[in-house]
Amino acid sequence: MICIITDAWEPQVNGVVTTLTNLKQQLELDGHSVTIVEPSLFKTVSTPGYKEIKLVYDYKAFERHMLNLNPEYIHIATEGPLGLFGRRYCVGSNSNFTTSFHTKFPEFIKSRIPFFPIKLGYAYLRWFHSKASRVLVTTNCIKEELHERGFTNMVTWTRGVDKSIFQPLERTEPEFNVLYVGRVSQEKNIEAFCELAFEKKIVVGDGPARKSLEKKYGHVEFVGVKRGKELAQYYSNADCFVFPSKADTFGVVLLESISCGTPIATYPVSGPKSVVEEGINGYTGDDLYSAVLNSIALDKEPVYNSSEKYTWENCKKIFLDNLIPTI
Repeated sequence: MICIITDAWEPQVNGVVTTLTNLKQQLELDGHSVTIVEPSLFKTVSTPGYKEIKLVYDYKAFERHMLNLNPEYIHIATEGPLGLFGRRYCVGSNSNFTTSFHTKFPEFIKSRIPFFPIKLGYAYLRWFHSKASRVLVTTNCIKEELHERGFTNMVTWTRGVDKSIFQPLERTEPEFNVLYVGRVSQEKNIEAFCELAFEKKIVVGDGPARKSLEKKYGHVEFVGVKRGKELAQYYSNADCFVFPSKADTFGVVLLESISCGTPIATYPVSGPKSVVEEGINGYTGDDLYSAVLNSIALDKEPVYNSSEKYTWENCKKIFLDNLIPTI
């Protein structure tokens, strides 16, 4: 049995949940038994300002659950309370485990608490991952960045895209528009998108900042969470997908966009710049407006072709190749 411990799970909609959902599906297609240990299995409290994010607080209940499971392999996907419980359990029982690094939490916290010291945040993350047999990270850029901060035992773990859903569709919206898809929260830097000098801007997603942003940017369309083919249609209707976050380590939405043939514009930061192939599927730049203008001139076919190397099959293979038996 493969046990994946995560603070982030359905009904949340984010890159971590997308990755783990597709990974679980791929593993089970191969005949592996996969158990997700997630917050709904335990008593929780809501995160202040993020009601949909639940925090587990009863370690004894978690420990009993793990003893009953007795998994052959343990992967800890997040560094929140449930991830901490997983680490404590594994270290205390002298069990091997792997971890993954999905989010730059120090930057996330600093976006909400400006005086928060980023070095302190990375000291915690370095400690959290220090006992892992392998630390799976999203890109080589992130790997190099974390290596400079003292992280070890890292392996680059790519992501995938479901091409049965995300593919170029016939456009149903003729009006020029730029698109953002993702969590609507402060750390995503969505205001940079909302302030772009384009007439039609669409935000797909939900989150704690939605109401305040809707009020501040009345000219921006906030359409809520979309999934499957409906989401693929939004990508296909867009002239450019804009990814304004400076704190993400990857961005599965980037792969969804290029798989629909829609070019991407981002800041030149370590997560998205590993996906952007300059002049082929998009542009990066400190001036996001110019990056959009450059991207909209790109041919959709090369944009789509650049997505071919990203598969959930490959994501699964890297995960399996780096699993370590618990004992």
